[in-house]
Amino acid sequence: MKPDWDKLMDAFADSPTQLVADVDCTTEGKPLCEAQGIKGYPTIKWGDPSALEDYQGGRDYDSLKKFCDENLKPVCSPANIDLCEPDKKAEIEKFQAMSDADLDAAISEKDAEMAKAEEDFKTFVEGLQASYQEGMQKKDDKVAEIKASGLGLMKAVKASKGKAGNDEL
Repeated sequence: MKPDWDKLMDAFADSPTQLVADVDCTTEGKPLCEAQGIKGYPTIKWGDPSALEDYQGGRDYDSLKKFCDENLKPVCSPANIDLCEPDKKAEIEKFQAMSDADLDAAISEKDAEMAKAEEDFKTFVEGLQASYQEGMQKKDDKVAEIKASGLGLMKAVKASKGKAGNDEL
């Protein structure tokens, strides 16, 4: 992916409104990556720098270039409110009218909701893992029980009878 990403950065290097860049999350970029919730590499984010979104498309040059051409442009945001639909503009204006303390509280509440969703999912996956382990153990125990009940000997006798029948011809 790195050669395609480098080619994409070159393609948008002179753009006044589109930025395609990379950040090394293991060195100087670590604080930025942590602030954006990046946990795995490579991760592609896009959108308003204050509210980046995860990129879910193809990782080859043509897919990335097409996505950039279609999506990396000025979009509705507090900095570009004139590009907003009326409902989104009203929502931005509502947030702008909030005191810093109220806005911080609202952000904290939404961050807590996201953290709870992550925790709920983690708990769900742990439950699935435990169920899987239990099911696998039950299957392994049953297979061992079946084998111990004579299955191997039955198959050996069957094979032996087949050979004996062939010898008579």
